[in-house]
Amino acid sequence: MTGLNAAKQGALQGVRVLDVTRFYSGPFATLMLAGFGAEVIRIDEPGQGDPTMTGPPFLGKGGVSLEGQHDSDLGIAYLKRCRGKKSITLNMRSPEGMDLFRELLRKSDILVENLRPGAARRLGIDYESNRAVNPAIVHCALTGYGSTGEDRGLKAYDLMIQAGAGLMSITGAPESPPSKAGTALADGITGAFAVSGILAALIEQRSSGQGQFVDVSMTDCLLSLVLDEPLDCYDRLGLAPRQGNRIMRFSPFNTYPTKDGTVAIGAATNEDWLALLRVMDRMDLAQSEQFMSTGWRVSNNAEIDAIVEAWTSRLTTAEAIEALNSNEIAASPIRDFADILAWKHLQSRDMLQPLQHPTERLNDKVIGAGFPIKMGRTHKGYAAPAPSLGQDNPEIYGELLGLSDERIEELRARSII
Repeated sequence: MTGLNAAKQGALQGVRVLDVTRFYSGPFATLMLAGFGAEVIRIDEPGQGDPTMTGPPFLGKGGVSLEGQHDSDLGIAYLKRCRGKKSITLNMRSPEGMDLFRELLRKSDILVENLRPGAARRLGIDYESNRAVNPAIVHCALTGYGSTGEDRGLKAYDLMIQAGAGLMSITGAPESPPSKAGTALADGITGAFAVSGILAALIEQRSSGQGQFVDVSMTDCLLSLVLDEPLDCYDRLGLAPRQGNRIMRFSPFNTYPTKDGTVAIGAATNEDWLALLRVMDRMDLAQSEQFMSTGWRVSNNAEIDAIVEAWTSRLTTAEAIEALNSNEIAASPIRDFADILAWKHLQSRDMLQPLQHPTERLNDKVIGAGFPIKMGRTHKGYAAPAPSLGQDNPEIYGELLGLSDERIEELRARSII
């Protein structure tokens, strides 16, 4: 393979990942690895794929629907989260299935699973069992609460982690009840954190020859973001736990109405605040020691917001954004999804990619996010659609493990694969 062609295969070209994950956190981690060029092999039970394969909304030759219209319809979440991966089926509850799994494990660098603690051990794919087969394996386990601790066995989805790790308690307006973020943030951030742990272990593996266990807790990951805020100090500072769109370190830092919409504006430094005062023609406030004190402005956010709103409410959103951007003040319109699709900047960054179906030609366009990390020399991204269930059985069992066509067919007929 030439250097140019090798570069196009991605930075992780030659790295093999066994993917025993479901739903979002684990599949997002392996999606990122696939985007970096790793060979990601999904392992599913014969006849059963990831739950998102058969969960609404669906996409297929009949378009988008909440009820499957054709046998080939697949869940949109699956089509997004499994791009660039391979798919095999394997009955890991059978002795023959486990023999095949161990053969795959010997030829792999990384295993990722998001089973509940204890489930991997019962299945025989816990780290100790895997290390006995392949001492160099990097085994990453993503769980709700971690592989240790008294709550490790609790079942969790994103909502429970947003609640338990404190994000809901600080999301929303001061007078409103706690609220979750509008997306499955705990799942997504855990998958991203897992990738950093996996890659660190992979680098160390290259020098030591030894793998290791990478324990990634959704609670730990989300809490590490939540506790960037000094939440334990809010009571002492007289601040409400829910700040709405504000942030307790800066003022102004909020959303403000315009003639035809809303804009987000933030001043993180006094230089930003002075620039905003000039734009608003309120340089008289620059002579006030109080108004030039960030601490005073934070304590008197309502008064500061009223001043900014008096200015934004006289302008259209476009006028306000033009004035703010031309003076290097951080600002943005609040875009809905139609606005996102029309945003030329994202199009130029290849961040709005039409989903593909593994077997059907689609007439209905559905957008998935492009690969968010741009590599200058070894960029790959999501080069292939999500696979149909077991579509790579011939390649993996035949070419990688060396099984004959007759053996593969016999295993399939007996539901081993």
